[in-house]
Amino acid sequence: MKTALFIGLGIFTLGYLFVWTQQAMRTRQPSGRPSPLDIGIGFFANFLDTLGVGSFATTSSLFKLGGLVRDEQIPGTLNVGHTLPTVAEAFIYMALVQVDVTTLVSMIAASTVGAWLGAGVVSHWPRRKVQIGMGSVLLAAAAVIVLREMQWMPGGGQAMGLTGTKLVVGLAGNALLGALMTLGIGLFAPCMILIALLGMNPLTAFPIMMGSCAFLMPVGSVRFVRAGRYNLKSALGLAIGGVPGVLLAAYVVKSLPLTAVNWLVVCVVVYTAAMMLRSAQRERRAARLVAAEASGD
Repeated sequence: MKTALFIGLGIFTLGYLFVWTQQAMRTRQPSGRPSPLDIGIGFFANFLDTLGVGSFATTSSLFKLGGLVRDEQIPGTLNVGHTLPTVAEAFIYMALVQVDVTTLVSMIAASTVGAWLGAGVVSHWPRRKVQIGMGSVLLAAAAVIVLREMQWMPGGGQAMGLTGTKLVVGLAGNALLGALMTLGIGLFAPCMILIALLGMNPLTAFPIMMGSCAFLMPVGSVRFVRAGRYNLKSALGLAIGGVPGVLLAAYVVKSLPLTAVNWLVVCVVVYTAAMMLRSAQRERRAARLVAAEASGD
């Protein structure tokens, strides 16, 4: 069954690449060539992602601080650009870490369905709604990192799979996390908490969360690509820089003392969330002003 999973992931990835290539050729964006900064962000974020820090919150913050991607395009750019690096992570960890195959496949399927439904909603959201949504989920991501660093998260158990009620809860939880992925909140840390709460061995979180992301991201990305709600230049940069970052972290570095990095990410993410919510407030005031002027006329 694991071999079939690898084949399925390859098919999903090829389908995503076909749709993305076709769309990119049709749009012919003059700014489609990624900058060294785009590539560097992809390398850095996916290097940390492979070590368990996560890439979405980090990338969102760097995009916002650098003014590289419009706010309403950030969710789509994250999903489209980080897909190939995440697929590389999934192949590595699904091959190296043992987990009950039925649990792995069903959890992946649940997250994929959640992403398909979520992307269909988020890809049509207006700019202000995206700002509020991303600001909120970034604060949630920062809170999860703090819980993990303070060791207030559940420690997990020794189970290598789920059955019965626990499996149903796991499927529902992973479907929700898949939907939230399309808004720009990473699946890694919340999935680790879910796995621990269900009494599974913490190591099993790696193939489950990386396999889930590898399958759901091509599905969600296709909807963003077709809607044109992403930045082609920056997405290419994430993909080009991300794969080498994954390989370096997985096969060369393998582990780092990441406490200081995590606390730095918390600070940057909280600041970025505040900027997102402030931008949304400004746009609301501007819309009210325009409406008032129109009614006065």
